[in-house]
Amino acid sequence: MTADPRAALTTLISAFERHLEACASRRGEDDPVVLAAADDLADAFEAYDDALLTAYGEMTPMEVYEGDDDEGEDEDEDDFDEEDEEETDEAPEELDDHEGDDGEDDVYSGFDGEDYEDVGRGNA
Repeated sequence: MTADPRAALTTLISAFERHLEACASRRGEDDPVVLAAADDLADAFEAYDDALLTAYGEMTPMEVYEGDDDEGEDEDEDDFDEEDEEETDEAPEELDDHEGDDGEDDVYSGFDGEDYEDVGRGNA
């Protein structure tokens, strides 16, 4: 770890540049060069953050993304259990067909003159 924040920043900037170059010349989804550059970038960022904390008592407002590991996640978050299955076995509720009480279809046609009050002009 570099205790000098300026030197750690220079290393971080270089790691960003190497990561950009690796991404620009990527050969496939899991290109090992890109993955290695991403790991180096994460390490350089953590070194910079640590140096900043050591020298000035400050930290960046960012964290290194650790990936999609299932470890540490809330167990109930994505689990499918029997309660979920029971909910999907139920028949869907009947939808209201919007028939009026008199059996006629009520279709909204907007306000007519009697329903509308002109509140904006003080005629309320």
